[in-house]
Amino acid sequence: MEEIITMKFTEADLSEEIVKAVAKMGFTEMTPVQAKTLPLMMEGRDVIAIAPTGTGKTCAFGIPMLEYINLNDKRVQELVLAPTRELSLQITEELRALSRYIPGVRIACLYGGQPIVKQINQLKQNPQIIVATPGRLLDHMNRGNVRLDSVHTMVLDEADEMLNMGFVKDVTKIIEATPSDRELVLFSATTNQDVMTIAWKYQQDPVEVVIPATKENRPQITQYVINTERENKYENLLYLLDSDQYQRVMVFVNTKDMTQRLCKRLKDAGYPADCLHGDMRQSARNQVMEAYRKGRFQILLATDVAARGIDVDDVEAVINYDLPNENEYYLHRIGRTGRAKRQGVAFTLLTYTESVRFDAILKYIMAQPVPLKFNDMGILVNEDEEPFFEDM
Repeated sequence: MEEIITMKFTEADLSEEIVKAVAKMGFTEMTPVQAKTLPLMMEGRDVIAIAPTGTGKTCAFGIPMLEYINLNDKRVQELVLAPTRELSLQITEELRALSRYIPGVRIACLYGGQPIVKQINQLKQNPQIIVATPGRLLDHMNRGNVRLDSVHTMVLDEADEMLNMGFVKDVTKIIEATPSDRELVLFSATTNQDVMTIAWKYQQDPVEVVIPATKENRPQITQYVINTERENKYENLLYLLDSDQYQRVMVFVNTKDMTQRLCKRLKDAGYPADCLHGDMRQSARNQVMEAYRKGRFQILLATDVAARGIDVDDVEAVINYDLPNENEYYLHRIGRTGRAKRQGVAFTLLTYTESVRFDAILKYIMAQPVPLKFNDMGILVNEDEEPFFEDM
């Protein structure tokens, strides 16, 4: 088994400003993906990094990018592409935290759903770093608002998801607008044909970094499955929420209509809840996420599309109200908890008709959740008929 590389940020050849910012963010030791990727990027190498979510990828590429920047150059030097608005905002926030002690760093975040005039004003400030979704960046390029002919480093974050979402042509056009000798780095949770095609076509002698999901970097999540009937799911959900065990919860639902209905039902019943779905305006989604991060409400209901890229470190429990349609979505959902080396729990409310789908998911994730059930008295118990929540 490959030895896990560990290194303290103070041991690396990093600027004082970066080391100070990293310490301010509460980090002392590099994660495996940071320890392996960061030196390669500092050398200017092209990299394909395959790593689980929640393993510190933004710092892995953000630190070298900030070390490269020429603050006197007003042109775009660093570019990050991300598949969703939420992830773009999250990356921007982390890059701003990393550049806290480097005066003069300017970062623009470009994504659909925000007025384009506001983004044009950002671009007029001559940012050295752009974080963007492919569609909106291409829009700005076509309007003549941004040039990429001075890009030094380009990162595709969640490359597999971005290319799966149909952005292959957009990403290709953007890459081809950058210099041929720029550094190109792909971060991906999995490999697929599109990722490998991009690597083969545009990278030069890339180094592949593979970070397996080990006990050290895998989120600490205990999974539970509750066999139930469709008509009982709402009461089952209330039982879990009423346990008072979890202060920050995410509930996943498959459709935006069901998300809205379930959210309204919970709110009407007095629960501190709000929701995210794909039809919401970006400003409204940002407000919901900001309120959730600040603890103004405890229960966030979301569809898979809306939740992609959400990164809140202290989500204590995830509840699958509906079973996801794709195996990968199950991993993305439960991966919202158990982050930053915290313990997390995930519950799946499973009906008989969903059991075949769930078997396929379990085969895919190579895991077996702990079975729970409601007894005749309506108490949640384990296989030994012992109450799951002792004080209920």
